[in-house]
Amino acid sequence: MQHLIIYAHPNLHSFSKAMADSIAAASKKCGSEVVIRDLYRMGFNPILSHEELQGSYQGIVPAEIRHEQHLILQADLITLVYPLWWMGFPAILKGYLDRVLTHGFAYKTENGVSEGLLNGKKIQQLILIGSNLAEYQQSGFAKSLQDTLVDGLFNYCGIYDIQHRIFDDIHLVDDQARQQMLKQAAEITLQNLSA
Repeated sequence: MQHLIIYAHPNLHSFSKAMADSIAAASKKCGSEVVIRDLYRMGFNPILSHEELQGSYQGIVPAEIRHEQHLILQADLITLVYPLWWMGFPAILKGYLDRVLTHGFAYKTENGVSEGLLNGKKIQQLILIGSNLAEYQQSGFAKSLQDTLVDGLFNYCGIYDIQHRIFDDIHLVDDQARQQMLKQAAEITLQNLSA
C-alpha cells in the first residue's frame, strides 16, 4: 500500500506535525510505503499563474506539478493534515490543490459537462481546529466544511471515498488528550489502509 501524506503547517513543532508523524509511523508499522509532502519545508509555490492555468488546458504542466500528480496517482490512500484557518485550507495547501488538480488530470469538461478523473482514490482529511466542534455543528459550520472542503472539492474530481475527522479544542486540551487524538488518528489511518 502507498500512503501519501500532504501536510501544511509552518511550525515544525505544531500539533499538526505531530499528527502527520503519528500517522506516518502507524502506516510504516503496517508495511505501507509512506511519502510525506511537507508543503512549507518544500517551499511549495502556491501561486497559480495565468500562464500556468492556460497551459494546463493544453496539457502543459510544470515538471514539479507532474511529480505531485504522479504521487497522487500512485497512492492508495491520500491524507491531508492541516489546521482550519478562516474556515478553509491554509493558503499553501489551497494553492497546492489549485496547481495540482488540473484540467486533464483531476477532471475534464466536454460539451459543458465536467467529469472527475480520479475515480477509485481514497482520501482522509485530518482537520485541526482551536474551536469547539459541538459549536461548529450547532452553527452549521461543520456541515458547510463538509460540503466545500471535503465533498464539494473532491467529488468534483471523481473521488467519493472520503473520510474526514475534526480534532477540536487543540489549544485548550492537555497533553493526555492530545496523545489520545494522535492515537485516534493512527487508528483511523490503519482502518483506511486495511479497508
